[in-house]
Amino acid sequence: MSLMLGNSFNRSYNLRIPFLDGCYNINIFFNKKSTFLLFGVESANFKNDSNLNYGAKINMFKNLQSSKFCETFLNLHNYKGSKLDIVNQFDSIKPEYASRINFLFNESINLSKINIEGKTLYDTLLICGLTLESYSNEFIFIIAERQNIIQRLNKKIIRTTAIQIATANSIGLMNEFYDENKKSRNYIPDLEVD
Repeated sequence: MSLMLGNSFNRSYNLRIPFLDGCYNINIFFNKKSTFLLFGVESANFKNDSNLNYGAKINMFKNLQSSKFCETFLNLHNYKGSKLDIVNQFDSIKPEYASRINFLFNESINLSKINIEGKTLYDTLLICGLTLESYSNEFIFIIAERQNIIQRLNKKIIRTTAIQIATANSIGLMNEFYDENKKSRNYIPDLEVD
């Protein structure tokens, strides 16, 4: 069954990501003139539906702050100004988790080059893939960032969305880190009184 997108999306970018003993074909749909993004996912080459046997789950996050993975492992950047508007841009991996998270890929697609007030700006789609080091074949977190230039406003708008594909085991590990992180943020040491 094919995905019907209508006129909202007029571009796509395709990725083939290895997962367990097969792979996923991931499509990123977008419009050249807006920041809207949508993922399409199809499983391919799995032997006997092994992805179902491992309890693989697929989640999409329009708001990265609602993702346990982002909240635990990543620093996000927000900014609002007259010429730049950024919401939930991936900034970095938190230093305490640098050895636990691996980059799988980092790609940039320039859609157009725009000159505004003597500056050259690029309308782009940025895609990066991250994984848990212990479950590199069972966990994938793909972040798609859309940088859209609105010429009539002389403004750059940056929006980010993500998709997570993970087995039950890798989700269990992520939840352990999430719970540990939450406890450490809420921990208030007892003060000794003399």
